[in-house]
Amino acid sequence: MSSKGGDLSIRDVSVVFDSVTALDRVSLDIQSGEAVALVGLSGAGKTTLLNTCNAMTWPTNGNISIDGKNLSSMDTNELKMARMRIGFVHQQLSLVPNLRVIQNVVIGRLGHRSLIGSARDLLFPSREITEQVYDILQSVGIPEKIYERTDRLSGGQQQRVAIARALFQDPNILLADEPVSSVDPARAEATIALMKDICASRGLTLCVSLHNLELARAFFPRMVAMRNGRIIFDQPTDTLQSYEIEKVFSLVDDSLASPPLSAQEDGLGGRFG
Repeated sequence: MSSKGGDLSIRDVSVVFDSVTALDRVSLDIQSGEAVALVGLSGAGKTTLLNTCNAMTWPTNGNISIDGKNLSSMDTNELKMARMRIGFVHQQLSLVPNLRVIQNVVIGRLGHRSLIGSARDLLFPSREITEQVYDILQSVGIPEKIYERTDRLSGGQQQRVAIARALFQDPNILLADEPVSSVDPARAEATIALMKDICASRGLTLCVSLHNLELARAFFPRMVAMRNGRIIFDQPTDTLQSYEIEKVFSLVDDSLASPPLSAQEDGLGGRFG
């Protein structure tokens, strides 16, 4: 099948917060339909990089482009349309706990509709919308939870709702920020496998930030490693040599990192990710 995904281009991007550099002259190209793992220590700049790709954070310098169109050159309506093309699975999932699953999923497409239409879809979803949500939930393995309150689901089920919400947005690009950082290894593997399979079947571009190197190696043909706001490693996974794998381990595990991060650099972890 032809790819539905979008090309993502990051050119010489820097982001500075209160004189602290979170991204330092980062350049990266992700082609339509690619699956890329973004690895690195907490504070390496992974979250900030993903946020700039979705225009949630604006670069201090440099440019982000989707299919050759610079985000900074877009007017308000064009930017809204561009952001609708990018699904985002947040580390904390950002679900509304007291809403039903169907409502949390519908939230993913509210930007496509007028205010009145969005309210109607959220409060009184049509048969068509309900069927679409059911189909999405079926693709992530929890169709029977469609009317369940979200806060009554297990952690793994809530992850699947977050993925379903992003997919219901009908994106071309799916970004996920540490989507399995707080779950057990078996659930983490199942979640990454699910995201990878769905994106591959739909031809979506996928970029996932991970601390777990083994997951990155198992599921992604390309790994991009970051440290101190810079990309220091970008290579096809199947060409990695043993010494290069050790280098990646030092990026992903704080206890193995050498040299150690300074107090200021380590402090970026909670703020910038």
